[in-house]
Amino acid sequence: MAGPGYAYDLRRAAPIARWDEALPLGNGLLGALIWGDGEPLLLSLDRADVWDLRPVPEWDSPDCNYATMRRWVREDRMDDLHRLYAQPYDRRPGPTKIPAGRIAVGSGPVAGSRLRLRDACAQVALADGRRIEAMVCATAPVGCLRLLGGGAAPPLEAVAPAYAGHPGAMRDSLAGGALSALGYGPAEARATGDVRGFLQRAWGGFAYALACAAGDGPGGWTAAWSVAAAADESDPWDAAAAAVRDALARGWPALHAAHAAWWADYWARSELRVPNGAIQRQWWLDTYKFGAAARRGAPPVTLQGVWTADEGRIPPWKGDYHHDLNTELCYWPCYAGNRLEGGLGFLDWLWETRGAAREWTRSFWRLPGLNVPMTADLLGRQMGGWEPYAFSATTAAWLAHHFYLHWRWSRDPAFLSDRAYPYMAEVCVFLEAVTEVGPDGRRFLPLSASPEIFDNRRQAWMTPTTNYDLALLRWLFGAAAEAAAALGRDDDRARWKAALRGLPDLALAPDGRLLVASDLPLPASHRHFSHLMAIHPLGLISWEGGAAQRRTMLASLDELDRLGPAGWCGYSYAWYASLAARAREGGRAERALEVFARAFCSPNSFHLNGDQTRSGFSAFTYRPFTLEGNFAAAAAAQEMLLQSHGGLVRVFPAVPGPWADVAFTTLRADGAFLVSARREGGRTVEVRVQAEAGGALEMEDPFEGEAVQARGDGAGAVSRGPGRISAQMPRGSELVWRR
Repeated sequence: MAGPGYAYDLRRAAPIARWDEALPLGNGLLGALIWGDGEPLLLSLDRADVWDLRPVPEWDSPDCNYATMRRWVREDRMDDLHRLYAQPYDRRPGPTKIPAGRIAVGSGPVAGSRLRLRDACAQVALADGRRIEAMVCATAPVGCLRLLGGGAAPPLEAVAPAYAGHPGAMRDSLAGGALSALGYGPAEARATGDVRGFLQRAWGGFAYALACAAGDGPGGWTAAWSVAAAADESDPWDAAAAAVRDALARGWPALHAAHAAWWADYWARSELRVPNGAIQRQWWLDTYKFGAAARRGAPPVTLQGVWTADEGRIPPWKGDYHHDLNTELCYWPCYAGNRLEGGLGFLDWLWETRGAAREWTRSFWRLPGLNVPMTADLLGRQMGGWEPYAFSATTAAWLAHHFYLHWRWSRDPAFLSDRAYPYMAEVCVFLEAVTEVGPDGRRFLPLSASPEIFDNRRQAWMTPTTNYDLALLRWLFGAAAEAAAALGRDDDRARWKAALRGLPDLALAPDGRLLVASDLPLPASHRHFSHLMAIHPLGLISWEGGAAQRRTMLASLDELDRLGPAGWCGYSYAWYASLAARAREGGRAERALEVFARAFCSPNSFHLNGDQTRSGFSAFTYRPFTLEGNFAAAAAAQEMLLQSHGGLVRVFPAVPGPWADVAFTTLRADGAFLVSARREGGRTVEVRVQAEAGGALEMEDPFEGEAVQARGDGAGAVSRGPGRISAQMPRGSELVWRR
């Protein structure tokens, strides 16, 4: 296997008419979407920290606190709850992510286009035989164009978003409103020498600048653009203009060399080959988008990442950070995909916004420890929304799961002691405080919910504790005890173990399936599988847990199938595939990922939430673009080929029977093991394990007991028992098994 080559490049044989079908480019901070018929060719631009961060005045109300919320729920004062907590999100235009603007290129008619995955460059073929190439530089805050084939240089124009004009009203958080609802003045035209663009002043002293210029230089005619932002009433124009001038001075060849080297390293980290063409293509495209959207040193991935909607409106769901599913799913692929650096951008942000989370924990919950608002802005502050979820008690527990995964998959002791355990412990302190002990001696949450069952109706508040909340409570106290033990903090370990013992068991139906809450089965087809958290991603219920747990996994999948997908979104299919993979149901996982790729994605592979084929895969046929479905799909494909939750490495655990020939290289396992494997003719023929950190390897025998040759490079003792292979692997050692 040798990287993406050209087999999975996006190719379009005609002009692209919509922004959400455009060729996407990005470097985690800046993004560009290339589309249009050439009269003009359009580059819709974005920058991850371009936000309207106005405060929500309702949070200053004396009624905005947990005690009042509990009382209003008890008194069925739903109108008051909606007025204070949900309506600000739907009816106020900010806070919100906002677009940066466009560059219009007078290129002439477009014949077709292509996104080269290998080096993350877009090619636009013009009707006159010339070509335009574009990139968002992986190593600099700038984007570049170059013209190939000679001829007159095309004109460039920076176009500001339509913020000015008569302010319109917000409709709701999905439909949004016109950008003019934000109440900004018109952009200010700017020029410094040959650099042209604009400065846009937004709410509260925030401003951003878009600059562009072109000229003949190294590599021929080249254009460059940049977007700079400033939150303190300073003027960011000089920074944007300087980035453009520097790019033009360096020229396309030098910029592209550094850019291509970054992408070559990115693609070398892992690769997979499966015989289902739709799944194979989608994995390459989704893995590409992860590299373009998730970077350390940049803000984490929002609902749309660095590709905020360019349609003159506030983006769907304000383009925010949704922590009841969306951000968490976005980072699932970085662990097994061996791209931990991209995930650190998320963890750094969660760490840096602890101050805002603590302030909210004190002001709303009036409790010690740490919780996080479920809908958050760039600064990690509460944005509001459906109150059972936006004000969930367990949001931070799901976020803490990513700190745990990074520790387990990297085995970085400094990360454990300095970041993972302190974050987990502070969340545990909050959960200790917010839970109460009932007459049966068990801990419970006075207000519990299961996203997003019953939407925002009274039924959404459930007692006793839902399986969603209970799974997160049980997982976190157990994981915190494990982490405390690894650090030698025996008192902490005992404390979290005691809290875990005080929790009830998960609620099961007589057939073993997971319920939403005690005596409450899943009432209908629903997009959010929150009641199944214990299976995936938390792994509290696993195939190796014995016959009862296997029964629960299969019965829970059967219930989803029985209720049907009418209430599903695209991300539901992606999550279902991982649930099926954990249950060793490779055929079910394959079908779900194939439907996702064929029915829920735009021609450019963007996840559009609804069934775009209108083939009955969902009753939702709308097309809001969000990224979590894409990244969950990439993670699910990896889950079919390698699993390691709980410390047991499983090679090809959920490969469908017809997949005779399958392979992957350097997927990452719990324990910081890098695993490569090949399957030929329906049999595993080779497994290679490299120990990045060193430690004990426990692997389910992928050779079904058949004789294999083993070769070790620096490895210690290796043993093989019924169904298991065990080895002591020092740091840097390697083991290879071949039939």
